[in-house]
Amino acid sequence: MSCDIFYLAHQQGERKQSVEEHLQGVAKLAKQFAEKVGLVNAGELIGLLHDLGKYSQDFQDYLRSALDEIDPDADEYKDPKHFKGKIDHSTAGAQFIWTSLMQREPVDEKTQAIAQLLALCIVSHHSGLIDCLEETEREPVKDKFSQRISKSEEKAHLQEALSKVDASIKNRANDLLGNSTLIDEVFNKIKTINKHFKSLKKRHSIKNQDIYHFQQGLLLRFLFSCLIDADRIDTADFENPHAAKKRANGRYQHFSILIERLENKLFNLSANAEANTEVNQHRKYISDICLQRSKDEQGIFTLSVPTGGGKTLASLRFALQHVEKHTLERIIYIIPFTSIIDQNAEETRKILEPIGSGDEGKVVLEHHSNLTPELQTWKTKILSENWDAPVVYTTMVQFLETLFGAGTRGARRMHQLANTVLIFDEIQTLPINCVHLFNNAINFLVDHCGSTVLLCTATQPLLDRVDPSKGHLALKKTNELIPDVKRLYQDLRRVVVNNLCKTEGWSYTQIAALAISEMQDLGSCLVIVNTKDAAKQIFQYCQSQLASVQGVMVFHLSTSMCPAHRKAKLTAMKELLKSELENNKYNQKSSIICISTQLIEAGVDVDFGAVIRSIAGLDSIAQAAGRCNRNGKREKIGRVSIVNPNEEKTSSLADIVEGKKITQRILDEYKSDPLSFDNENIIGVTAMEQYFDYYFFKRQSEMLYSVSEPYNDNLFNLLSSNMNKVDNYERVNNKSLNIYLKQSFMAAAKAFKAIDTPTRGVLVPYNERGQEIITALCAAYEPDKQYALLKEAQQYTVNVFPIELKKLNDLEAVHFIQDDVDILYLIKPQYYSKDFGLSTTTTESFSNFQMM
Repeated sequence: MSCDIFYLAHQQGERKQSVEEHLQGVAKLAKQFAEKVGLVNAGELIGLLHDLGKYSQDFQDYLRSALDEIDPDADEYKDPKHFKGKIDHSTAGAQFIWTSLMQREPVDEKTQAIAQLLALCIVSHHSGLIDCLEETEREPVKDKFSQRISKSEEKAHLQEALSKVDASIKNRANDLLGNSTLIDEVFNKIKTINKHFKSLKKRHSIKNQDIYHFQQGLLLRFLFSCLIDADRIDTADFENPHAAKKRANGRYQHFSILIERLENKLFNLSANAEANTEVNQHRKYISDICLQRSKDEQGIFTLSVPTGGGKTLASLRFALQHVEKHTLERIIYIIPFTSIIDQNAEETRKILEPIGSGDEGKVVLEHHSNLTPELQTWKTKILSENWDAPVVYTTMVQFLETLFGAGTRGARRMHQLANTVLIFDEIQTLPINCVHLFNNAINFLVDHCGSTVLLCTATQPLLDRVDPSKGHLALKKTNELIPDVKRLYQDLRRVVVNNLCKTEGWSYTQIAALAISEMQDLGSCLVIVNTKDAAKQIFQYCQSQLASVQGVMVFHLSTSMCPAHRKAKLTAMKELLKSELENNKYNQKSSIICISTQLIEAGVDVDFGAVIRSIAGLDSIAQAAGRCNRNGKREKIGRVSIVNPNEEKTSSLADIVEGKKITQRILDEYKSDPLSFDNENIIGVTAMEQYFDYYFFKRQSEMLYSVSEPYNDNLFNLLSSNMNKVDNYERVNNKSLNIYLKQSFMAAAKAFKAIDTPTRGVLVPYNERGQEIITALCAAYEPDKQYALLKEAQQYTVNVFPIELKKLNDLEAVHFIQDDVDILYLIKPQYYSKDFGLSTTTTESFSNFQMM
């Protein structure tokens, strides 16, 4: 090391990590991650230089002060609380790259673009990607990047750091910067993006450069992801070597073994005599097609299968075989916002992690909780998942946060989306304001990151038919896996849909009465409504009417219940539904009613004799119908009734309001000419295509993710050409803007986070195990122990909106697990009900119930 002086990066107890060791470790990992997209030199370079400023005396004094190695009265003492986050150690590395590359001859736009891209990764590695152009309510637009890269020596410490840096770091950085390979590999990636854009531009006569710039921004975020994950892993592994040994680091069970386990499961299913039904024959047909098409070249595929058609196992079969054929890294299932993902994950876990295999807990990762905070300390760094598993189940929220969210926690996962099969279950639930952001990201991942995408649903939302100049999916007709979708829908038709909407609407008591009547006729009835209040009131009325009737069970489901609670309810319900179906007598002893919000529509395998659906989008109605006569085993055809509650308050739910209007239009058209709808199928392919044509046309202005003050723009614009801010800058400064990347990354990320109305996870003492986890977490100070507990704690967490959290705070009903761990738990069990879950009003004591 330079002058034999030890420059400290981190210290844990008596163990110390030098800056050199940290930079070498991060460079190695970042290089490995960036290799996925052919940017090995870029990954290594930003890893080597990201903490160059830690060689400064100011930073070393700050660290030693924090470790009590400097007397507080000494001149060099720097109060750790005051100086935390205030000593810049990231600008130096960015300046080194910028000045080194900008001194090369000739300095052209290509070199400037690459220099800026690499420098942005480094200056942003603690804050999240910074704005190239920044605008505030108080100040006009300014060139934030140029301001940052020209920071004074007094604040950035570049020359001081270069005079002290270890020779191994400096020499390797100079080798990389002086070699044309670095420039060539990054430029070739940018050139490939441009080539794809030019082809798109020619096909659709696109006049702007927005998509080109948007995808360059995604390339930057990808490289940034490689650095962030490498930095977090190296730091966490130094601070906790024991936990480091538990990382998979991409070393997974061979996919050929996982394929064998799935094929054995499918063989056993087909060999079961009871499984030889017409519906199961169609499921086998779908599964076999997925097997055949898994040999296709990579791209974007759709799997359009009616609800109950076996998409879960069929898509898994496609993905496992596709990963094996193309030597990909993992499979990621992305589940909608409102669904229960633990059911699908558990089903997959049972197949791929059989008991006694030694793979228990090593194949399937569930990541859908927001328990871990964004503000990371040495204790919480290891708690953040980075999707290092062969099969990952996560939510659309987590996926979008990874691509567009603020900070670094989500962004660090982006590189794991490369060389991956991404399966989107129930893709029609994609938020309307994210359509163009999503489409451009998917095209980027497929075209430039070696990934394959499969969009699964009974109701494909036609993402290939939106405005191509803002981003549409590059879908080919041949990429639908099912050869004849309309025929399949007809063959799998198991219900009749009745439009019972009336001018005066339905009261909650009338809906409850209809549910009871349907249950008495068909043995079981599921009621799905749009709001928690509607579900609660209809449940209470059904419960009061049937309280004295022996053998009738009334269930309630909502997202106010933790997953473990919902799972217990569903397990009990499924057993009763199975009994009701097997005895085929439809008597009082096996009668079931369930009142639920729309969470039951996606990925939940239940089979009711009748379904009542509060009017919503036609896609939601089709999903609801998939819970009716699901397996085609009932003596009577399933019956789905559409009703319009007159008490349901949905005015603040824009997606539902618009969906209801367009569904009503389709219902009116159907009434006028039913024969034009696929043999009178109101939830068939023709009706669904018509619905999404109307829906997307009416809401096309919302697809760019508009944001209000202080930006008055949209996220697509902020993340692409950013013309509003460019024009403002050039008008105010009376000169051209001389930087290549012009995006306002941080502004867009913060706006995305704010508008998404983030929820907060609250641990609840459901059942004895929930209380045990809370007690253990309150006492757990070791990060690896917290990590294990938090993975299980996801099953005992309810996500609440800010207004609900404020009420719980005011009631003093929630508390932090530990003073320095930002995780909340419910300390007053009377605010958790056996029927309704977490509530801001007092309920019966939790201690009065266990599983049900």
